Amino acid sequence: MKKLITYCLLVSAATVNLFFVSAAYCQIKPSTPYKSNVWVADNGDGTYKNPVLYADYSDPDVIRVGDNYYLTASSFNCMPGLPILRSKDLINWILINYALRNQAPDSVYAKPQHGKGVWAPAIRYHNGFYYIYYPDPDYGVYMIKTRNIAGDWEKPVLVLKAKGVIDPCPLWDDNGKAYLISAWAASRAGVNSLLTIYPLNSEGTSVTGEGKHVFDGHDNQKTVEGPKLYKRNGYYYIFAPAGGVQLGWQLVLRSKDIYGPYEQRIVMDQGSTAINGPHQGAWVETPAGESWFLHFQDKGAYGRILHLEPVKWVSDWPVIGIVKNGNGKGEPVSTYKKPDVGRTYPINTPVESDEFNTDTLGLQWQWQANYKINWYALMRGSCYLRLFAYPQPKGAINLWEIPNLLLQKFPAPDFTATTKVKYTVEANTWQQKKAGLIISGNDYAYLSISKNDKSFIIQQVICKDAAAQSPEEVVEEKSLSGSLVYLKVSISAPGAICNFSYSENGIDFIPIGKPFIAKQDLWTGSKVGIFCTAPPTGITGGYADFDWFRIDNK
Repeated sequence: MKKLITYCLLVSAATVNLFFVSAAYCQIKPSTPYKSNVWVADNGDGTYKNPVLYADYSDPDVIRVGDNYYLTASSFNCMPGLPILRSKDLINWILINYALRNQAPDSVYAKPQHGKGVWAPAIRYHNGFYYIYYPDPDYGVYMIKTRNIAGDWEKPVLVLKAKGVIDPCPLWDDNGKAYLISAWAASRAGVNSLLTIYPLNSEGTSVTGEGKHVFDGHDNQKTVEGPKLYKRNGYYYIFAPAGGVQLGWQLVLRSKDIYGPYEQRIVMDQGSTAINGPHQGAWVETPAGESWFLHFQDKGAYGRILHLEPVKWVSDWPVIGIVKNGNGKGEPVSTYKKPDVGRTYPINTPVESDEFNTDTLGLQWQWQANYKINWYALMRGSCYLRLFAYPQPKGAINLWEIPNLLLQKFPAPDFTATTKVKYTVEANTWQQKKAGLIISGNDYAYLSISKNDKSFIIQQVICKDAAAQSPEEVVEEKSLSGSLVYLKVSISAPGAICNFSYSENGIDFIPIGKPFIAKQDLWTGSKVGIFCTAPPTGITGGYADFDWFRIDNK
């Protein structure tokens, strides 16, 4: 399990010495910037292709501060939450931080709450602080802030206690007043298709009065939600999707008074393209004055992937995308000239693979709930991630309620994920304990290594409709010669078809089980990752050492 490079050569003017050093610092780290092997949006010729992020960054919001663009997105029950991505050109994005380390109340979010937690957030920069406003549809609207976007964020503040208030966005007006706009979730509030504006104190920490409904979409803009509030040329603008995630459109409202009445116009829909939705997003300007709009498209198991559209202003109305049929509405672009940001930046993409060579997990990883330090160990010098056989919750039928699944988003339509794992059994505590490689979702499948009374074994397991507490099915089982195995899954589009295989030498991979069609989770796409679990009543002991986890195109 140790990396091959364990010696470094130190050259000085006087002498040459050979020093033994920790493998964690001898292994070559990924170069910066990082270029994915499975999805790159920058065409390298001054143009880009959509999506700019083929990953599940749902409900994106974007700001520009100086020459940096920052993006955040929904994270639901996954922790850490509120991802922070940075770009110099709106095309090449990297993941730099998370604003939220734990969700409150911990008694609730210590276990997976699929589809709950952090819904659509808004990010803003005001008076030297970065702010994110996010809703928990069961508790209300929270605000979290920092002066250093790549550092620690303050603890969340409950700005508006309410059930069913979602999709908040603040606006600090040029007259010194502040406001907060929101939408409503029918599942909690009993009503939707309404947009409401509240007065906000200047610090942005509390709503100071009753809200006023400023738009009712029940007549012709049903399911209007996800509002983003802006001011331009004396107009207040509300950018909001309507019509639903799968078949909706982009609506823009404008008024000279923040409380309305608002004019309305559909500024982008699917048109002649294959981009269903197109849904919730954010308007941003470059230093050169160009306008752009970043939004998501729902792709089922792949999640809500992000597209970038040019924006033109005509008579103080935005037109998003390209107008092709003369009706004044734009439609999404597949390729386009890159934004004018004053210079050309190198290709840079989010990191997907992890060699586990440092004492921190890669930022691509999230747990299914608020995480515990005793789930894993990542020690300096070890060059592997150790996941402990942590007991499942009492009464768990399958992995749906397991918090200690370590997962990341699908990064492309076609890719492979491979990991090398050594499974260790302590004493006679092997019963029902296992570790493996998983494709998670409402349906899930995995390859696991475990032990019976005769040998180590590998299994392909599938679970259909996990949310309904359906039992798992062992599709195929084979014996292994030892405790070390390489696990692989290949995902192919269209359809997110997953094929599993394994190897005992890392070279010759043997197919196992049957093809599996990945399914999305509740409001999120499917994910890929690793795990190590024990039965609820099992004796503690046992662990799995994951040497590395690699995403590739083959």
